[in-house]
Amino acid sequence: MITITAATGRYGRLVVDALLRHGVPANEIVAAVRSPEKAADLAAKGVQVREADYDRPETLGTAFAGADKVLLVPSADFGRRHPQMVRAVVEAIDAGVGLIAYASFVNTDTSTIRLGEAHKQTEAFIRECGVPFVMLRNGAYIEVYAGDLGGMDYALNSGTLIGAAGTGKISGASRDDLAEAAAVVLTSDDQAGKVYELGGTAWTKADLAAAVSQLTGRPLVYQDMPVEAYTQVLVAGGFPQFLAEIIADAGFSATRGDWYTDSTDLPDLLGRPSTPLVDVVAATLKRNGLL
Repeated sequence: MITITAATGRYGRLVVDALLRHGVPANEIVAAVRSPEKAADLAAKGVQVREADYDRPETLGTAFAGADKVLLVPSADFGRRHPQMVRAVVEAIDAGVGLIAYASFVNTDTSTIRLGEAHKQTEAFIRECGVPFVMLRNGAYIEVYAGDLGGMDYALNSGTLIGAAGTGKISGASRDDLAEAAAVVLTSDDQAGKVYELGGTAWTKADLAAAVSQLTGRPLVYQDMPVEAYTQVLVAGGFPQFLAEIIADAGFSATRGDWYTDSTDLPDLLGRPSTPLVDVVAATLKRNGLL
């Protein structure tokens, strides 16, 4: 049995769907979620739905019971990710899980991204526990850059996409590709101890702006600015200071190479090239009513 945590999130749902495509029987998949009522669609497919709240350890043991493999997907609660993952790892070990797969960040070993610190700590904790593991170090979601968190309509109206990434290369990939790679790993044997750097074909923020412009037929250029200035623009746009700093740092970290990898792990697992930037951007713009 394979358990997927945070299975009502975008990535988690896609992993469940990918497992089903790979022939895993629905009743052998557990969607471990904080709010089971939000997983009615997964239950309708025959997937087991169990409550799993990272902040309520008593729910985790039940959620992980009987699992051969567990994919731990961190929550969006950035400040609490590491203690949440520690609780999940401990409960998974106590439940006798045979393999823990962890959805991490690309280049965790060397990354300077503030958002990546919890991943670094969690990877270290998993290793220290001695449990069989596999690390899925996901590259940046292209969809996030292409407007899933908003802001692309403003960029198109102003003709300028702002940021602090400079000419840094970003080995971003689609959620679909990363979920498919996870499903391949989870349905394969002899994965214990492996670390996958899952990045797609690298692009820059200028490349992103060009793709959006090409697809929409509207002029859009990338305007780089100092990370401090970018932070203040985000604050002026309504983001809390701490969140603005995290977002700006995540962008600026591209200048340090934190989002780039020359690994071929992703296409090797997929058995094909990763989905091109322009195709993912097109799908994202359509989903958000901008194309």
